Amino acid sequence: MNIHESGAGNPDTIVLLHPLGTRWDIFEPVIPPLSVHYHLVIPAIPGHDPEDPESEFTSIEEIAKELEKWLRSHGYGNVACLYGCSMGGAVVTRLLADHRIGADLAIIDGGITPYHLPKPVTGLIGVRDWGMMMLGKYMSVKALRGVFSADKYSPEDLQYVKDVLKGLSSRTIWRAFYSTNNYTMPKRIPPLRTRIQYWYGEEEEKDRAWDMEYIRKTFTTAEFIRMPGLGHAEFLTLHPVEFFRKLADTLEAAMQAEHDLQEAAEE
Repeated sequence: MNIHESGAGNPDTIVLLHPLGTRWDIFEPVIPPLSVHYHLVIPAIPGHDPEDPESEFTSIEEIAKELEKWLRSHGYGNVACLYGCSMGGAVVTRLLADHRIGADLAIIDGGITPYHLPKPVTGLIGVRDWGMMMLGKYMSVKALRGVFSADKYSPEDLQYVKDVLKGLSSRTIWRAFYSTNNYTMPKRIPPLRTRIQYWYGEEEEKDRAWDMEYIRKTFTTAEFIRMPGLGHAEFLTLHPVEFFRKLADTLEAAMQAEHDLQEAAEE
């Protein structure tokens, strides 16, 4: 798994994990402002990496394990923030459950949680999702305009979607969907000091109800932040300036709270 870094001289590290159907470069608009103050670690998730076109998606569990190993081996056993959107949010959920990487803040943005349904049902859901993505893979940019909201997505946005889909193999699409919906979690998760937020768009609230309930039960201190007027993954992909400000402000508040706790403990 290729890891892209920026702002390496800064003491506080942010890990950014991209959604299914995008690449690590979806974060390009926010890299310059964030890397002024933070060290950014941005994995190129296997199967989505144009620099390694032969790679295939493995599983949420394997990706989390590989990222944990990389972070710890490079001295980042504790980071300021773990951020993941959709599929990336599933990786963050697993990272939190593994508890091998400490974090002041974790943001699960529209993150997918395990279905815990009978295998025949999860298989049918996987086939449906795979088929829809494969159909999109062979659509023209013009045809994609009928799938994505024309008042939200520009022609350049749709060309990006087309380019990404073109680079995804059938195997990666199947594994990514199935694993994101059905990854395993440890039976016991220790209490975490990490401040956890689950972000979701107003327009996806019904679709994310299952996921939010799972997060609420698994991480009892999690906060839920509703983004008005937005659909799935749209805060990151369509509003990078507002996304940057929200992420930076939330992280500063979390780091200040952690600092206050440490000071209180020392008194």
